[in-house]
Amino acid sequence: MIGRRTLIELLHIAAGVIGAAVIAYGAVWALPHAASPIWEVAFGMMAVIVFMGVRPLRMAWRADRNRHDPALRD
Repeated sequence: MIGRRTLIELLHIAAGVIGAAVIAYGAVWALPHAASPIWEVAFGMMAVIVFMGVRPLRMAWRADRNRHDPALRD
């Protein structure tokens, strides 16, 4: 079962990626002739969002794991 903290971090990452996609979609709608560069930058930003979420996700996963298994606590 996935822990509460881990789930929250996954939802934050998903919200960031979805938000970036929505903003990119709006930008492409406004400037259709620049669709290719807009999506390139958007995909790069989505990768950065996921990359920046890895550390908090690992910390949340450890916190959830340690909460359930007393033998693993520091």
